[in-house]
Amino acid sequence: MDWQAVLLSLRLAATTTGILLVVALPLGAWLAYAPRRWWRTAIEAVVALPLVLPPSVLGFYALIALGPKSPVGRWYEDLTGSLLPFSFTGLLVGSVLFSLPFAVQPITAGFAGVDRRLLEASWSLGEFRTVTLARIAVPLALPGIVTGAVLSFAHTVGEFGVVLMLGGNLPGQTRTISIAIYDSVQAMDYATAGRTSLLLLVFSFAVLATTYTLQRRFTYAGATP
Repeated sequence: MDWQAVLLSLRLAATTTGILLVVALPLGAWLAYAPRRWWRTAIEAVVALPLVLPPSVLGFYALIALGPKSPVGRWYEDLTGSLLPFSFTGLLVGSVLFSLPFAVQPITAGFAGVDRRLLEASWSLGEFRTVTLARIAVPLALPGIVTGAVLSFAHTVGEFGVVLMLGGNLPGQTRTISIAIYDSVQAMDYATAGRTSLLLLVFSFAVLATTYTLQRRFTYAGATP
């Protein structure tokens, strides 16, 4: 088994999840509480695009957007002297993009489920909206936040199309566990592919079981007087 690819996948998933929590918390709160206008619908559609786009399409556009001919790619190359595509940083940017809906949608649902009367009571007592968000909305939306973090982590670990398009197959830099499985199959090493796939299967089952267990516990705690 390619443990280097396994560790790289875990590192990529952990970093992606951390970034997504920073991005998805304010974005999810805004989507939950903002008035229903056309721009909110447009932003919701943009966030959800990775759910319906083929990963190869998303990876292709990310490759063009981060390539050396793009403003972002040229800026990064001038700053660091290296290219974004086929690097861990480029792979991280792509991972954040394609896992964005897996973090934002559960977090938005968590905020939307908070009783608005509690928020309005806090505002009427003179609390700032940011303080109300941090002290009341975030704790009550915790099941959605945890679900978003877990799903983002699991989705990043198993992603293949965007990783192959944007990161390629560089051992120790961009070769993730899904690419390692693909390589094993191409080399007709089905035993290694089977062991690695079984590891992903067990991991995915554990992630889902943990998610459902946490949701049940949060729901029970919330229902207890």
